[in-house]
Amino acid sequence: MDQQQRQGYLFALTAFTLWAVGPVYFKWVGDIAALDILAYRVVWSLVLTLILIAFSRRWRPLWTALCNPKIRLSLLASSLIIGANWGVFIWAVNDNQMLSASLGYYINPLINILLGVVFFAERLDRIKKIAAALCLLAVLFELIRFGELPWVALALATSFGLYGLVRKKLAVDSFVGMALETGLLLPIALIYLVFSSSPSANFFTNDPFTNVQLLIAGPVTMIPLICFAAAANRIPLSTIAFFQYIGPSGMFLLAVFVYNEPLEPAKLVTFAIIWSALALLVWDGFNKLRLQRRPIAAPPPVKGSA
Repeated sequence: MDQQQRQGYLFALTAFTLWAVGPVYFKWVGDIAALDILAYRVVWSLVLTLILIAFSRRWRPLWTALCNPKIRLSLLASSLIIGANWGVFIWAVNDNQMLSASLGYYINPLINILLGVVFFAERLDRIKKIAAALCLLAVLFELIRFGELPWVALALATSFGLYGLVRKKLAVDSFVGMALETGLLLPIALIYLVFSSSPSANFFTNDPFTNVQLLIAGPVTMIPLICFAAAANRIPLSTIAFFQYIGPSGMFLLAVFVYNEPLEPAKLVTFAIIWSALALLVWDGFNKLRLQRRPIAAPPPVKGSA
């Protein structure tokens, strides 16, 4: 393993570990209204992203993307999707539904498989068909057992899957894309902050500690993304995929062992079904990587050749 690969693994581990412990921040600011946190997350993420673009001198790609109507329209869609994802996640964590959020990000890889079938005509092999069927079984079990769909989990999984789908179709740098997305969301955030009656919405009347809490939303959003982008530049995305389960696993452990969310036996059955599906995908992925790395045997010499 060369130094670039080691750095890639370290960046990937850092990114997904930060995403795993991210709910700690949102619990810390739990006394602040979820919409206030979301609005300031947009504001400070934009500020931090523009600073990073200035330091890396990426103004030209930013301007090129901004002048392209197709990219603007696609990024408007992705910005609304990721804004909804952020809002549901913040609300879920603050409403003691971290287990549901964890389930959503466990389901996300399976949603990505289904989106690949629908939008890219990808064919499912037997393992992926079984995994998709297990995901459907888990949702049906929730519906039958609790009388309602696990809407928080499905909203997070579907919104993040659709966000990835839109961004996959765009050849836009991750920081440029984030700058434009948060820039497109900025008017909505500012309108909310100006007209909201929430006591923590007004930056100028907040106490300094509250403003510091809200400002930290920017780094909490951007630092994992920076690490992820650095990892993606050093190691294949197929390898990074194995790290993605760190996030929901960390949320699950925090919910159960730190924040004491009740884990009913029936809910554990749902997780067990999803874990079984993911175990199949991981096993299948390892097998495919092993086959790809296996050296190709030289063809046998032709008889009678000199």
